[in-house]
Amino acid sequence: MRKPSRPPPVPLPFVWLVTDAKRLPDPLPSVLRLPRGSGVLLRHYEWPFARRLALARQLRVICRERGLVLLVAGDAHLALACGADGLHLPQGLLAKAVGVKRRYPGWLVTAAAHDAAAIAQAARNNVDAVLISPVFATASHPGATGLGVVRFAALAVAARRWGLGVYALGGVDAASSRRIAHVPKNGTAAIRGMAAV
Repeated sequence: MRKPSRPPPVPLPFVWLVTDAKRLPDPLPSVLRLPRGSGVLLRHYEWPFARRLALARQLRVICRERGLVLLVAGDAHLALACGADGLHLPQGLLAKAVGVKRRYPGWLVTAAAHDAAAIAQAARNNVDAVLISPVFATASHPGATGLGVVRFAALAVAARRWGLGVYALGGVDAASSRRIAHVPKNGTAAIRGMAAV
């Protein structure tokens, strides 16, 4: 199994605020409340590039001032244009991770992982950390069945064996995070669950 030959280029946050154009259209107030060492994962996929870039640049300023890590989801061009700390890849784009890491060795690269095969692919492609989801039922994916505590724990342990950082995503809030407190991981990621931090 792959073990990281060096630490990630950017320290791994203990918590991620995931932005969402529908459920958290203005993430700035939430970002301003995040403790130092947290991360912001900019999605807002539905927005046109120019509007997304404007938000990304606002977030970059706040993140630098407050000691936060900023990743852009799914768009290396946007991440480069705003000076982000790296890129987050949806599971379907995992194959691009090798090229991204080669071209931008200073970037932190994370990926979504919904199963063991994705975790193995992330490790082989030199991803730094995976966001395993959905751990619980979530409004962002209505009707999707959550992995549950046992399946999430098994995937988290597998990811750690591969040398990956691990985050729980999907239906994670103060109450549900206690249910997975015993699972080895770097932290959690959420949209609504972090909006009030």
